[in-house]
Amino acid sequence: MNGMTRRELQLTDRADILHILNTAQILHLGLCDDGEPYVVPMNYGYEMTDDGRLFLYVHGAVQGKKLDIMRKNPRIFVEMECDIAPFTGDVACRYGMSYRSLMGRGTAVFVDDPQEKMHALSVLMKTQTGEDFTFTEPLARIVAIVRLEIDEYTAKHRPTPKTRPCSSDSTH
Repeated sequence: MNGMTRRELQLTDRADILHILNTAQILHLGLCDDGEPYVVPMNYGYEMTDDGRLFLYVHGAVQGKKLDIMRKNPRIFVEMECDIAPFTGDVACRYGMSYRSLMGRGTAVFVDDPQEKMHALSVLMKTQTGEDFTFTEPLARIVAIVRLEIDEYTAKHRPTPKTRPCSSDSTH
């Protein structure tokens, strides 16, 4: 993705990106419903290919608003963050938040194949708990699975600054 203003904060190392994916726990799924934004927090599972391609899996009820929106417009945007820590300063403009984040855009693909659904549920549980789970076809049949194929993404780390300049007016 283009557009990261503070390129010096960009993370490109695979280990840093995997840290975010393994730590965040919740992704914010951005959708567009007839021109209106709609964002929903969701648990997720992920797979990353050797070449860095990212697939996220989300699940939920077989009916609902987010599914209806993705059927009409499968273009999605995701955001997740971790390692959130506030920091303070001697004036207001030196307060802030340290974090790591990942943002990306892609396409929602509905998973109907029972084998892929069972695989996706296992991936989701491994991401969320660190443990291996297996699922049966009857369990996979009662949930909707969406594979978010992330076309492009960026990761960022905003560290706690050692010193943070304010404007020349220190009366904040």
